[in-house]
Amino acid sequence: MGGARSRWGSWLSILIGAIVALIGLVLAIGGLWLAILGGSLYYLLAGAAMIGAGVLLARGRMTGGWLYLAIVVLSLVWAWWEVGANAWAQVPRVIAPVVLLLAVIAAMATLTRRPDRWRLALIGGVAALVLTTADFWLAAAGAPDPVLAALPVAGTRGMADPSGEQVGADWPVYGGTTSARRYSPLTQINVENVGKLKRAWTIHTGDLPSSPQIRGTYGAENTPLKVGDSLYLCTPKNIMIALDPATGKERWRYDPKVPDTAIPYTAACRGVVYYAVPGMAADQPCATRVIEGTLDARLIAVDARSGRLCADFGTNGQVDAKIGMGKVPDGFVSINSPPTVVRGILVTGHQVLDGQDRWAPSGVIQGFDARTGQLRWAWDMMHPEWNGAPPQGQEWARGTPNMWTMASGDEQLGLVYLPMGNAAADYYSSLRRPQENAFATSLVALDVTTGKPRWRFQAVRKDVWDYDFGAQATLVDYKGAPALVLPSKQGDIYVLDRRTGRPLTPVGEMRVPGGGVEPEQRAPTQPVSLWHSLRKPDLTERDMWGMSPIDQMICRIQFRRASYKGFFTPPESDRHSIEYPGYNGGTDWGGIAVDPARGVIVANYNDMPNYVRLVPRAEADKKGWAPRDQARGAIGGAEGAGDPQANTPYAIDVNAGWRLPFTGMLCKQPPYGGIRAIDMATGKTIWDRAFGEARTNGPFGIPSMLPITIGTPNNGGAVVTASGLVFVAAATDNLIRAIDLRTGRTVWKDVLPGGGQATPMTYEMNGKQYLVLYAGGHHFMETPVSDEVVAYALP
Repeated sequence: MGGARSRWGSWLSILIGAIVALIGLVLAIGGLWLAILGGSLYYLLAGAAMIGAGVLLARGRMTGGWLYLAIVVLSLVWAWWEVGANAWAQVPRVIAPVVLLLAVIAAMATLTRRPDRWRLALIGGVAALVLTTADFWLAAAGAPDPVLAALPVAGTRGMADPSGEQVGADWPVYGGTTSARRYSPLTQINVENVGKLKRAWTIHTGDLPSSPQIRGTYGAENTPLKVGDSLYLCTPKNIMIALDPATGKERWRYDPKVPDTAIPYTAACRGVVYYAVPGMAADQPCATRVIEGTLDARLIAVDARSGRLCADFGTNGQVDAKIGMGKVPDGFVSINSPPTVVRGILVTGHQVLDGQDRWAPSGVIQGFDARTGQLRWAWDMMHPEWNGAPPQGQEWARGTPNMWTMASGDEQLGLVYLPMGNAAADYYSSLRRPQENAFATSLVALDVTTGKPRWRFQAVRKDVWDYDFGAQATLVDYKGAPALVLPSKQGDIYVLDRRTGRPLTPVGEMRVPGGGVEPEQRAPTQPVSLWHSLRKPDLTERDMWGMSPIDQMICRIQFRRASYKGFFTPPESDRHSIEYPGYNGGTDWGGIAVDPARGVIVANYNDMPNYVRLVPRAEADKKGWAPRDQARGAIGGAEGAGDPQANTPYAIDVNAGWRLPFTGMLCKQPPYGGIRAIDMATGKTIWDRAFGEARTNGPFGIPSMLPITIGTPNNGGAVVTASGLVFVAAATDNLIRAIDLRTGRTVWKDVLPGGGQATPMTYEMNGKQYLVLYAGGHHFMETPVSDEVVAYALP
């Protein structure tokens, strides 16, 4: 018995020693793998030392505790050497080792007979916590402050709006006007009083997932319109509702009865269209009408006053936009973005379900008469000679690039600006036709009277990264020229002459990596903006993150094993590749806001990579990956996560955001999103800040509820007002906030009943300014789904 006691310590030191040694074994094995891959030696050395410390502790040796303390101290030194003054980057390098140190100190107290051993252990534990807190305080205090430059003076850079629409008391179009500036001249709510904002009213639309099968598909994304004495909105399944703008009281609703089977990846209706028919007497039915596109690709027009179908539009108020597309499986074609009206023509694209089939339905763009619903023209890039519906017995060309997002328009020039997506099968390009290569991932200006392209600007050649244009172009004046500002998923921001498409700011050519499964298809260079980009530097191994050294090490191993040659690394099939930025941006469908009086652009953006692999057809077939209408089963989920890309040699598997499966943590260190103000005259950053709090983030999906800015993923745009406020939700923290345009600092926020993945709007009614947001949540962003619309006003 005495010999056994001399070989082993207390039960606590044995337990803690075993834990330390086991963690050390994991780190040593993984660290050896990482070292062989050319990565950091820290994990191998720290793991080996921890094995020794754990064994010594288990055997009752105080030296085991001192050795572990030395490991922690050296880890702090290593953390500062590797990432410096970056508190979030230090988290996995410091927090878990210090927590384990507290247990080691307690175990050390059981290995001595000193009468004050527990007091010394307590002092040691407090000292460890104080030193750790000081470390993070120094790391946070030592981090560089966000850029802060002088804000242009209001009134010095005013610019006319070519739409002819008036925003202020009203919000008549999805983006404010068809110029898509998301700007309001209202000033009642300002920086001084915004802290007093209160909820004026809330309503429940009643549109919530009706079954477990569609629970993972909802994402409202809606921005209401306000015209005159009514507020108009649509719900995820296309129920149109009119409300009293002052009280939220419902005036009417129209339910188009969209079936669940029509839901694509996301049940979303971003907005509706308000249209006043020229020449119609105001008291005539449907003299003013509300028009929406639906998930089953119908266009529906109802009377703006009563909600009744407009008999003079299409067939009893409805037009089927799928006519001429041939076979369209359920959910493959949807209209979830509001059409754009220019010169009485209702221009619409549609979303074609990504990743299913190279020969998915067509991406044809259609122009309908906003009064009659008659097809006035259609642009099929493979059949430019067709002016209307396909000839008898033919159909629109399948698989062509589509416009799933919102267009903007110039009423004076008669042009509509189409942010185009990619050809079907985003990640494989060898089967694409020359016309598809010419127009994919481009902004295309169409003549709204003929439907013929006037010009195009392409941002990616032979795109295999899903870098389609998601955001509207915003119409501005730039140094005396009619221009537009075009943000991209890559983070580049371009300024183009909207008459010709000629760049008004510098555009360069960047040499990009070759290789992948189609090396002959890859362009040696790609265009990049030399004026302004939201894109951050290329990733390095040091940028890998996690909740502990173990998952950080796993991310480092994944980084080293993957193909990553920087921006535009092509996808491969024998290993993963890293795409950075990922397909969520940069800038996605939320777009940008522009203050035309000050000449300031406000852009919220994402900063996350994707972890991508092309899956050979035989392997995909074995996994059962097939187009959704054949074998996919349950609908919903992240785009690209096991999509078949039928009729190509490869399926695609995208880990969006590059997350570890067991903890749900992202492999890249924070921030994951930001918001920036840009001086439009110079392209210089005014301020740039991480955007979104950590309150709903945490390992294993457990919210931390920490009100600390981490910078979260975000979807949805911002609104800027003449009073110098930016209103934005978008982040995954379920907050709506007001930001001071001068400094970028949050000056007000409120917790929403659901996720805020929508763009807010503001208007005036009876002398009072209101701020309204559809807080519907979003499955892809993993925020709570809700059916509430929330309005704020000053008391």
